[in-house]
Amino acid sequence: MKNSYNKINPLRASKRNEMKRAIFSFSKKEWFVFLALALMLLVSTIGILGKINKSFMVSVPMEGGTIKEGIIGTPRFVNPVLASTEADRALVTLVYSGLMRKSIDGTIIPDLAESVTTTPDGLSYTFVLKNEIYFHDKKPITVDDVIFTINAIKDPIIKSPRKGNWDGVTTERVDDRTIKFTLKQPFANFLENATVPIMPAHIWENSPIELNEANLYPVGSGPYQVLKVNKESSGIVNSYELISFKDFTLGKPYIRKINLSFYPNEDDALAAERDGKIDQLGSISPENTINLREKDSTIASSVLPRIFGLFFNQNENQIFTNKNVVSAIEKALDKDRIIKEVLGGYGVSIDNPIPAHVLPSTSTSALSTQEAKIEEAKEILKRDGWSIGENGFLEKTITDSNKKKTTTNISFSISTGNAPELAKSAEIIKENLTALGMKVDVKVFEVGNLNQSVIRPRNYDALLFGEIVNTESDLYAFWHSSERKDPGLNVAMYTNAKVDKILEDTFGNQDQAARQKKYMQMVDEIKKDMPAVFLYSPSFIYLVSKDLQGLNIDHLIFPSDRFLNAYLWYTKTDNVWKIFAPSTR
Repeated sequence: MKNSYNKINPLRASKRNEMKRAIFSFSKKEWFVFLALALMLLVSTIGILGKINKSFMVSVPMEGGTIKEGIIGTPRFVNPVLASTEADRALVTLVYSGLMRKSIDGTIIPDLAESVTTTPDGLSYTFVLKNEIYFHDKKPITVDDVIFTINAIKDPIIKSPRKGNWDGVTTERVDDRTIKFTLKQPFANFLENATVPIMPAHIWENSPIELNEANLYPVGSGPYQVLKVNKESSGIVNSYELISFKDFTLGKPYIRKINLSFYPNEDDALAAERDGKIDQLGSISPENTINLREKDSTIASSVLPRIFGLFFNQNENQIFTNKNVVSAIEKALDKDRIIKEVLGGYGVSIDNPIPAHVLPSTSTSALSTQEAKIEEAKEILKRDGWSIGENGFLEKTITDSNKKKTTTNISFSISTGNAPELAKSAEIIKENLTALGMKVDVKVFEVGNLNQSVIRPRNYDALLFGEIVNTESDLYAFWHSSERKDPGLNVAMYTNAKVDKILEDTFGNQDQAARQKKYMQMVDEIKKDMPAVFLYSPSFIYLVSKDLQGLNIDHLIFPSDRFLNAYLWYTKTDNVWKIFAPSTR
């Protein structure tokens, strides 16, 4: 081998020497061309390699970062049994987990549950818990915790706002990981009930729920656990520091810390945002949103399942039995103006009582100007025999069977609450109807007085009011004839046997397509009867940190639902090759 190497090596040396002589023999011009070509080769090589590298790289979320969120209100009952305020519900959503969880697309997915099976008749649901699941205090979660939570909700003494969802449901402990629920009748939305957060029995069972200190120092199994609770000198909680929970069943959250600060009103919260104390704030009013947009703040919004409308009480004022009059009212109301001037554009006009998360929009109304609709309304009234009298209002002369003539006019009052949104909307409605020649009086009440003195005794001609349709079962409370009297919520005093039957049939129907078909029939019936004029659904307005990614608020029911996917939020990213990217959660 050595002799062979010695023979070849001189040849290599000779070639290197020839290359050196050629290079050093370059003229200046040749050197310039050579270096330029070499530089071009280097740059193009780097560019090609960069493009190749980039084509194989993806941006992925990284753990870390802090979100500072402002919330209006003060937490009091941070537990899923009694939580009713926005402050309480926000913390419950972040700290607790349920058997199931609502995902970012509105579907229901397993959380603490590994699986769920349902009997064909829809009367039995069996849940199996995942293995090795824990509360924030490292205690294991068992079926006993589920049973404790449901029994507390059903306890009539506690008066949980969730009680109605669980009345008539029996629980059976099959084993440590398996629980069975049996219903008296099928309920299409029962899996949504199963999203109720689960409380640790070992913390709550030895004292009354209302008095337990865990109301302010909650321990759950959700994506975030309480790190610190800060209080004012008066003892009122002013902020929570939350840290990500590594054993959360759907994966450790990306955002490491979420700090929640509480404020008595929107003005104080916005002042905190200006001072940099918070970078996110929900439930902002439209008028304040204008200033935030001028500052180029990041604003997210989502239409809420709130049905605002003008509900007529035919028992109090017979004028609403005349469908021509009601039709003219509907034509004349300028919904777009209300959305623009009152809601700042954050809302959508509606023409039926069923929100989009229950029944996708089926409106087929033709577009026309407000002036054209006013003229159409006037023509409807003219054909019905109404004309402007000497007093400047619409009147009509009616001859009875005894040939006695009486003159009547279109006169009624609108009762509503003193919330700015309602009061402003009522004035626009009055202006629209006055232009037709109707005599309208607006009565504004403090919200508590409106409920006790006006709504409950059904003491109103027309009621400008909003209905919160969280689930399909809420439609029963608002439109079934059995709910016409207090404490029922059928504020239109509506009676229709076909609608009653539809509501009864859809309650337990598991087939979503079949339910939606029934609801379309219900909409048709209500439009024919015209017990109300439906106006708008408002939007939830959310000031969001410029750094936040992964937010999805397209399917909110409550404003606190924005935190349902908080474990998917992130502020930090890294670029990695696709083959090394983690799987999507």
